[in-house]
Amino acid sequence: MDSAQVDAYLRRLGAERPPRPTAEALGALHLRHLRTVPFENLSVHLGEEIVLAETPLHDKVVGRGRGGFCYELNGLFGALLTALGYRVTMLAARVYGDGGRVGIPYDHMALLVRTEEGGDWLADVGFGAHSHGPLAVGERADQEDGGGTFRVVESGPDAAGVRGGDGVRGGDGVAKASGPARAADLDVLRDGKQVYRVEARPRVLDDFASGAWWHSTSPRSHFLQSTVCSRVTGDGGRITLSGRRLTSTAAGGGREERELETDAEVLAAYREHFGIRLDRVPVRRQDDTGPQAGTRP
Repeated sequence: MDSAQVDAYLRRLGAERPPRPTAEALGALHLRHLRTVPFENLSVHLGEEIVLAETPLHDKVVGRGRGGFCYELNGLFGALLTALGYRVTMLAARVYGDGGRVGIPYDHMALLVRTEEGGDWLADVGFGAHSHGPLAVGERADQEDGGGTFRVVESGPDAAGVRGGDGVRGGDGVAKASGPARAADLDVLRDGKQVYRVEARPRVLDDFASGAWWHSTSPRSHFLQSTVCSRVTGDGGRITLSGRRLTSTAAGGGREERELETDAEVLAAYREHFGIRLDRVPVRRQDDTGPQAGTRP
């Protein structure tokens, strides 16, 4: 990402270029991202190709003012942070579903970010309702956040009886192909409930192509169940348009819902609440293999 692209991205976020890659600056960028760039799956239902490469992602999110799902948002945010001087490692995660089952490999992407102070943070601007700020990777106590109470812990054995990842952690705290100590996978919990399991092994953006394809095409993907567009509001609440249902959730937990009756109302809601201008309402993509299944927190 060159300097002009960085500047355009920061304008999209309404943020100034941070003078140094500090933890404070990371937290500010993380929150601004959640407030300005929506988590959305509209491309799936508009028939748009999802390309996991920096240039088309920058064009979509910055040039066209759109959002995306985890691979797109965290993939591009990671490129921005790298250009700003942070050390960024892409990590694969598997989301916990009903009964404690984890999702497919490459189910989700999160970012391990090292700041100039030497701290390691788990950043995630692509999960929908989640933490408003990065989570300290090495902290095992509760971490209070605008999105809830979070905890990062070492994972227990998975369904196959395997406890840790294949990665190892070097002296700088970043998972590597070789090093002095084996790195464990990590579970992220929100309000005491398991959200996802982060694998220790570093990944690159291309690795997530299979996950993006599965979530865009499988009848078991929650992304095929409905259109969704959601972002954090300025007061710490959340605004979400799922199908034709517009839901406003206050920071204190109050909730208002209403059904939008016409296409004009839906298109206006996308413009007003998410800055997304569409020429037609996304229509839920239909599959040819029967009922939908699968959920995500």
